[in-house]
Formats: sequence, structure tokens, C-alpha cells
Amino acid sequence: MMKKTSLLLLLFISQFHFAQTDTPQQKEIKAIIAKSGEYLSKLACDKSMGLAKTALEKALKIDDFEQTARAYNLIGLNLEQYSDYKKAIFFYQKGLKYVDKSSNNFMQYAIHTNLANCYCFKKIDYKKGIYHYKRALYFVNLSNDDYQIMYANLNITSAYFAVGDYYNGMDFLNIAEKYIVSQDDLESKIMYNSLLGSYYSYKNDFNKSEKYYKTALKFCNENTTEFLESNAAEVYDDIAQMYKKKKDFSSAFEYMEKYSALKDKLYENEHSQVEKKSGMASVLNEYKRQISHIEFEKKQQLELINKNKKITILLFILSIILVLLLLSLYKNYLFNQKVNSYLVNNNRDIKLAKERTEELLTLKSQFISTISHELRTPLYGVIGIIDIIKDENPKLAKSDYMKSLTFSSNYLLSLVNDVLQLSKFESRVILLEENEFNIFDEIDSIFSSSNIFYNKNRNKIIFDLDPNIPKQLIGDSSRLAQILINLLDNSLKFTKEGEVILKINLIKNVDDHSYLKFEVKDTGIGIAPENQKIIFDNFVQIKNKNIYYQGSGIGLSIVHNLIEMFGSKIEIESDLGKGCRFTFTLKFKNRCDNLPKLVSNNVDHHLLNTINVLLIEDNKINQLVTLKSLKKLNCNVEIVENGLDALELLKKSTYDLIITDISLPDISGFEITKKFRQVNTATPVFALTAYSYEEIKLQAIESGIDEIFVKPFKIQELAAKINENVRKIKEN
Repeated sequence: MMKKTSLLLLLFISQFHFAQTDTPQQKEIKAIIAKSGEYLSKLACDKSMGLAKTALEKALKIDDFEQTARAYNLIGLNLEQYSDYKKAIFFYQKGLKYVDKSSNNFMQYAIHTNLANCYCFKKIDYKKGIYHYKRALYFVNLSNDDYQIMYANLNITSAYFAVGDYYNGMDFLNIAEKYIVSQDDLESKIMYNSLLGSYYSYKNDFNKSEKYYKTALKFCNENTTEFLESNAAEVYDDIAQMYKKKKDFSSAFEYMEKYSALKDKLYENEHSQVEKKSGMASVLNEYKRQISHIEFEKKQQLELINKNKKITILLFILSIILVLLLLSLYKNYLFNQKVNSYLVNNNRDIKLAKERTEELLTLKSQFISTISHELRTPLYGVIGIIDIIKDENPKLAKSDYMKSLTFSSNYLLSLVNDVLQLSKFESRVILLEENEFNIFDEIDSIFSSSNIFYNKNRNKIIFDLDPNIPKQLIGDSSRLAQILINLLDNSLKFTKEGEVILKINLIKNVDDHSYLKFEVKDTGIGIAPENQKIIFDNFVQIKNKNIYYQGSGIGLSIVHNLIEMFGSKIEIESDLGKGCRFTFTLKFKNRCDNLPKLVSNNVDHHLLNTINVLLIEDNKINQLVTLKSLKKLNCNVEIVENGLDALELLKKSTYDLIITDISLPDISGFEITKKFRQVNTATPVFALTAYSYEEIKLQAIESGIDEIFVKPFKIQELAAKINENVRKIKEN
């Protein structure tokens, strides 16, 4: 903590008397300097500078070194008031040259102190500042002035502490202590206690540090002058830094606010002074010019004597500078060549790394897609055969073993779908679709999807839907269902014998759009605040040492990504042991009356009795499952195991519907459809695939496929699409 004492800077101005041996000219100069000092103490810097300039001119003419030094010192003090510290240092240094030729120790002390203040307070050069403080201490010790000796030691301590040299600084602070006891001076007490606070903060003795800082503040509060308020502001800042180091952030924030408030007040006062100073800028510049002119005239006399010598020295110096400049340019050239070479190599490595990363991401996406396809194919068979067993053995369908088998297969399918979903998010291939849906029907479907956890943990599920919500909305209902199912399953999983509430409210209806607020609330175990920021990351599961929870840790990540696709964000409120509350708002289009109605999902079984279906499928188990599904709809089915045989059969026979797998041993379902469309554009072609819908959508459209069913699919959806497509053919 460094404090600047204005009394110290000005005191010397009036502490001299007229000696009996002074000439009239010397007496006049001293009187002018004294008047200049008075104006400076009142911050009338324009008048002070004018008198200092006059005194300098007169002192130079009679070679009065002491008064010349005083004049330069006054000019430096005035320039400090205008914040021109570099120029002030320049004039203080000029003053030192002249005061060295005199025998005035106090003047030596004053100018060295002012120079040190400029170097240290503005952080220009602490090393030079400490040097000048020590020189000032040397001269003030010769004067036996206890008050100034005290401040000289405090200033050196502040400078050492500012550069982190507490060891050397404490030597001078201990010297200052004995003088402070005898002096009734508030500012010295503030500085002393603040410096001790800084020292003990450095030593990590925070109790002592706090004690001394608060003692310093106590002395600051004994007087409300602007000068002591400036000291108080610095103490607030220092004690805030101490609390921050102590990790007592609450106290640090409290004192930082006090520092900020007091600093703002002081800034307003300084700002008004700056505005006043800015109006005198032209006056200051004029005085600077006049002072320079005075110095120029003095120098001109000396230059006439030493002109040839200076020119020679100057040429020599310029030659050295030129050589050094050339060497510097050459070194810079070599350095730039080295840096450019490094940057070129580095950029090449970065480019290779980027290409490698992109290649790995592509391979990762391809791998996940392939694995998902390979897993879905047998899962289709497993789930389909489970359904067949249930149909053929109603009693067996109710057994716990069959329920466990059904749950496990559905859980595995859900996990495969979730992993593939994350891959799609990374590849940015997911797009929201628009379809008409009834949100009340969607909630009924969601309820059945959550029954497993509902029965397992014996929770009560409450659905609270705003009756004002339009029954028919347009948006991506499947993504909405995916969001709600994941949130409900998450709440049901972490809640036992409690309550899970799904609440949907209509917030507003604007421009044919409904804004719905969704809330999923539970009474489960809750989430700690430090974990609430990471639960939406991929594969994150919050561990509980007492309980094991099944799951992949990607459900909430999928929720987060899907809600962002809707242009919204999810919020969480939770306390440990009290449950969680998830909220988000989505926008959906309202259905207009002039839009065509959706095709009903009710199946016309009489119409299905009349159609013949060609099934192209190479997997025996999948043949069985798909055949059973079609037989339920009373369809006549003919099976062929490869694409070429299917094309030959299509040349001879006519079918009402063709259902083909995409991946076949000879040619793909896309190629079969393309070739078939060359001769027949009317007969519907359905694709069965283990690939995701987004992966094959474009190829399916280009080849002429009418509908895509991702394995495993719901028989009701298949029936509805058969009914819809075959009806079009029949009607035409």
C-alpha cells in the first residue's frame, strides 16, 4: 500500500528564511517561489507555473543554484497535478543537478522524495524509486526532522512491499514505528497499520493482518477529508485482497464493494478537477514552451563553447546507434525467419491433426451406424418372436419370465436407439419434422411407455394437462414423446413410493402458434447443486454409494439436445432428498381448418383381405416375424430371399404391395425398387430396414420407395400405411 503525502511535497517551499547576506535579487526570487508554492497549495497551477517560470529565469541569470533547484522542483510538482509524470521526472532530475551544487540538505530530501514518488506511485520503475527514497532518507537524517524521518522510512517500506521484498521493508518499518508513537499524525498511523496488515497477509497470519487493517480503517474514520478517504479506499482494496487470499470470499466481496463505492466518489471529485485542469491545458503548454525557451537560452551559451566537441561526440554516438540498429534489424530478420518456419510447420501439423480428427469422427459415425444396424436386425427377430409366443400362448404371456424377457429386449433396443441418437446429434443429421398430432393422445401413449418403472418403484403418476391446449397441433410429436418419456423414466427411476407429476400449460397463443410450458416434477432423491451442470452431458451418471441405478447415462443428454433443436432450453431446480423439477417451453403450430385431415389409423381389414404381398427378405427369422405380422392383417404373402429372384417374379406376377429389406445378399432394396419403377410406378413399395430413417431417407425417395419402416416397428403403423397406400390404388 503506497500513500502520497501532499504536505510532504509542499512543506519545504515555506521552510526557508531570508538570510541577511541575500542580495535583493535573491530575496525577490525567494519571494516569487514562496508565492508560487502558495498558489500550488491551492491548486491554482496556472498561477503557480507562471511564477515558477519567472523565478527559474531570474535564478539562471544569476547562477543561484539553490533557487534554480527550487524552481525546477515547483515545475515538477505542477506537472504532477496535470498527471504529466514523465515530464515531472525530467524537471526533478534537472533540479537535482542544481541542488547538488548547493548545501541545502532539506532541498535534497524533497526532490529525491518527489522523484521516488513519481517512479513508485505510477509504477514506472520501483528500483529507481527505492534508490531515491534512500537518498532522501540520508539527507533527512542530517536535518534531524523526526516527522520527515518517519515518512521517509514509511515510503521506503511501501516501495519494498510493492515489489514483494517484505524482508528488507520490515527493517525500515521498525525504524518508523518509534517515530509514529511520538507523532500525533493520522496518516502515518494509517500507513503503519496498513503496511503491517500487508506484511501479515504475506505471512498468511490472517488474524493479525485483519487486526491491523481494521485499525487502519479506524484511524481513517476519525476524519472524513478527501485525503484520508483516499487512504481508506486503498485500505478497503488491501483488506479485500487479504480476504480473497484467505478464501473468505464473502468478506472480500463486502470490502471490494466499499472500495468501489468510495473510489467512485473520489473519481467524481478527481473528474471535476480534471475538467478544471483541461481548461488550463493551453496555459500549461504555453508555460512549458516558455520554460523550454529559458533553458534553451542557457544551453545556447554553453553550446557556443563546446560546439565542436559535442558535434564529434554526437556523430560518434549516431554511428554506434546506426551499427546497433543494423545488428538489431539483422537479428530480427533471423528471428522472423525462425518464427515463420515454426508457424509453417505448426500449421501443417494442425491441418493434419484436423484432417485426422475429421476422419476419426467419420469412422466413428460409420461404426455406430453399422453396429446399430447389426444389433437391430437380431433384435427385430427377438422382439417379433416374443410377440408371436405371446399371441400363441396367452397364459405364458402373463408369466414373470416373459415380462422380464420383454423388458430386457425393449431396454436393449432403447439403448441402441439412444447411442445412435447421440451419433446423429454429433453429425448434425437430425431434422425436426412436422406432423399433426393430438397431445392428449400422445400423453396416453407415454403413460403406457412408463408403466415398467411405475410398477417397479410403486410411484404415483399424475398428468395435469391444461384443457385450453388445442387438440390438434403441428410439430414433431415423436421427438416430443421422446423428450417426455426420457424425463418421466428418469424421475420414476430415482423416485421410490413417491409421486411424479407431468404438467403441461398453455402459456400463450400468438400468430397461430401455441406456446406450451412442460414441467416434470418428482419427490425422488434429488441432485446436488455441483452435479446439476453435468447431468446433461453424455454418459454421465451421478453415483450414489448406497444405491445402484440401471441406465446408460444418455437419456438426459438426448433430452437436452432435442429441446435445443426445438429452439428452447431446459431448466432444473433440485435439492438433495427433496426431488427434482425440470421445466421447458416449446412452440407448436396450430392446425388451420383448411388443412387436409390426417388419414385415419383405423385399419380396413376387409380391404386387406383382398391384397397380395411380395416379401423380399433373406433373414429366416425376420421372414417369420414379418410373415406373422402380415398374416394378422389377413394378407396373402409370398416370400423371396434375394433381389434378382424378386425381379424375375415381378415380371411374371402382379402384387398389390411389395415389402423389401434394404440389405440383401445380391442387390439392395433401392436397386430393386429403381428397376421395378421403370415398368411400374403405381404399386406401393415399402422398405424394412435396421438403418435409421435419416440415413436412408434420401436414397429411398430417389429410388421410388413409398414408406420406410425401421425394425422393429409397430404392426398398427404397418396396417395403417398399407390401408392408406392400397386405398389410393383401389380408388384410382
